[in-house]
Amino acid sequence: MEKKHAMMELGEESNIQFDSLVKNCMVSGEFDQDLYALYDVKRGLRESNGKGVLTGLTEVSDVVAVKHSKGRPYPIDGELYYQGVNVRDLIYRSKTTRYLFEETTYLLLFGRLPNEDELKDFCKILSELRELSGQYVRDVIMKSPPANLMNALQKCIVLLYSYDANPDDISIPNVLRQSLQLIAKMPMMAVYSYYAYRHFYEDKTLVIRPPREDYSTAENILYMLRGDGKFTELEARVLDVALVLHADHGGGNNSTFTNHVVTTSGTDTYSAVAASMSSLKGPRHGGANLKVMQMFDDIKENCENIHDEVMLAEYLHHILEHEAFDQSGLIYGMGHAVYTLSDPREVTLKEFAQKLSEEKGTQDEFKFYDSVERISGVLIARKRRLFKPMCANVDFYSGFVYSMLGIPRELFTPIFAISRISGWCAHRLEELINNGKIIRPAYKYIGHHEPYVPIDERK
Repeated sequence: MEKKHAMMELGEESNIQFDSLVKNCMVSGEFDQDLYALYDVKRGLRESNGKGVLTGLTEVSDVVAVKHSKGRPYPIDGELYYQGVNVRDLIYRSKTTRYLFEETTYLLLFGRLPNEDELKDFCKILSELRELSGQYVRDVIMKSPPANLMNALQKCIVLLYSYDANPDDISIPNVLRQSLQLIAKMPMMAVYSYYAYRHFYEDKTLVIRPPREDYSTAENILYMLRGDGKFTELEARVLDVALVLHADHGGGNNSTFTNHVVTTSGTDTYSAVAASMSSLKGPRHGGANLKVMQMFDDIKENCENIHDEVMLAEYLHHILEHEAFDQSGLIYGMGHAVYTLSDPREVTLKEFAQKLSEEKGTQDEFKFYDSVERISGVLIARKRRLFKPMCANVDFYSGFVYSMLGIPRELFTPIFAISRISGWCAHRLEELINNGKIIRPAYKYIGHHEPYVPIDERK
């Protein structure tokens, strides 16, 4: 189906004038990058060593990459804690085999793990809140669906405001209600938006399957996506674990910090979450796993033998030298701003990826990923003169896992959002409870004051 553009195109003469405006914009916005060092500006809110500048306090989650001994820091294998609970323990020691994401969401929102009755009641509440009305599906999801599903989800979230009888109330009970609604409805909004996209852009059959009350979040995603609605126990388990691993990652990641910034302005929940969605869409954040998949596609296409580690190492070297793939010099999925020795999310997801590859018969593909991870770590360490290989991050295997689960690439970042919304809501509630000041960092002005020149005297 041909997409109809709402915006008019510029004429030939106006295009020439617009090109001139672009040049003016580029010239006026460019300045000496050394000025950041001169004025000691923490570019990207980071210290010179890459560590984030402290801008707030949180109890929601903790990202640990170093320990201290005798006053000196030393790197350790990464650890991630949700409300003080180690995520690895949450995954491997929990007796919950189907509702791990729901248990994690309860932990993030309320600061402690639920008992059996509390978890059962919580799952029932989420189940009752899942369904979307036919009017909402028709008027919001089916009308003018964007080509990018993250924009589709943004639209869905923003327009929930119109279906809320009390959208601007930022009292804790009301924000909690809105948060639970969003957490419950996000999987439906994402899957339905995907089918709307397929129908209107690819002329495929439109499928709208309502969720099942007896299914978990992970089970419902697979159930609604698949034509026969069937999935294995391991498939649901792996997706459940993936949702847990992506649910939160401290208050400083880009989308969560965005939520903090917008929340301190006093705005409504839907606007705050939509702002986080805008951040997560970016390829440097939530869209990173798509870059990893595109890189692996490129390696398969251009490396003569991906199972020959000498040839593979040679091609990865070309990528690092800006000579292959997108010429960025980056091996996507490698390295992290906080973790050094290992990313605990990547370690866990890799373990489940291996199990799933055995069920799916894709062990060779898993070995290929493992080889790229191992070789890349050594090559990057050598290039940057590091003492130890660089670790992979969670994005390295997430796309591979989603592909084995039959999840289309258009839904990779929305799946991330389905998970991360639990953390966003927990941080929003924490910010509101503590009634923090509006976040307003400063920018150093480096321009020049100029006298006003009347228009008839300008050159």
